[in-house]
Amino acid sequence: MPPTHPASSPLNEVWPALPQAAWGDTIATLQLWMQMVGKIRLALTPPINHAWNVTLYPTIRGVTTMPMPYGTLMLQIDFDFVDHVLVIQTSDGDRKTIPLEPMTVAEFYRRFMAALHDVSCAVSIWPNPVEIADPIPFEQDTMHRSYDREYVGRFWRVLLQTTRVFTVFRSRFRGKVSPIHLFWGALDLACTRFSGRKAPQHPSMPGLPDRVTRDAYSHEVSSCGFWPGGSGAEPFFYSYAYPEPPGYRDYSIAPALANFDANFGEFVLPYQAMRQSPDPDAALLQFLQTTYEAAANCAHWDRAALEVPT
Repeated sequence: MPPTHPASSPLNEVWPALPQAAWGDTIATLQLWMQMVGKIRLALTPPINHAWNVTLYPTIRGVTTMPMPYGTLMLQIDFDFVDHVLVIQTSDGDRKTIPLEPMTVAEFYRRFMAALHDVSCAVSIWPNPVEIADPIPFEQDTMHRSYDREYVGRFWRVLLQTTRVFTVFRSRFRGKVSPIHLFWGALDLACTRFSGRKAPQHPSMPGLPDRVTRDAYSHEVSSCGFWPGGSGAEPFFYSYAYPEPPGYRDYSIAPALANFDANFGEFVLPYQAMRQSPDPDAALLQFLQTTYEAAANCAHWDRAALEVPT
């Protein structure tokens, strides 16, 4: 018999609250810190289709780069959201830590670059944020400086729970499917299914080079994910298709809490509504399945060949 969930409390509830009013400044700062770490992964790993080489991954303690090659040396960087430290370590046994606490982006960048140098992995990155409005170079950003341990911990627990449910959904597909991974540009945890057919060239997207978007969307996809919110927007789960087939946005989906958001161009399930539903796991799986069916049915995917029989 599978274990039951622990009794809910503000510290250990399965799907904790993430109101933007309480942690909007923290997520804005954390996103920039994570972009620095993600850019190291971008610099050190060979390109893999759809930019899968640049992503980060949730762990039992936080978020990791996994091992990255620096010559013949291996480097790994971990956000530890239990002890609230950034851990930088190599296969030679070198290890440096940076406390995760309120500090400016500029100060974090200085400490991070110094720590990389101390473990003999001095990596150069482009020091400008991506996928955000009005970006400030890391070394000049003294505006973003917030770090709330409680809400960072909640965010991490949501990433873990989302990974758990997404893994069930991912297991139902035998076609090409991405890992469940964190894209540090927008800070969304995503999983993507592919029909196997090529897609038309993707139009340009603000803040991203065309070569990145055209590689990411080179083939037909149905993609789902979790976005923690930002700039006043509350967190939500999303699902979209590229290219969007006729009838897609009018397709009947579930649960009733979800809808097609024309501004985002995707189906949206508000996180707060999901977590307050009688069975959050079931509501999320229903959203993932029905929005995938909207893409697969409207675009005439070969579902019999692509899906695992239940």
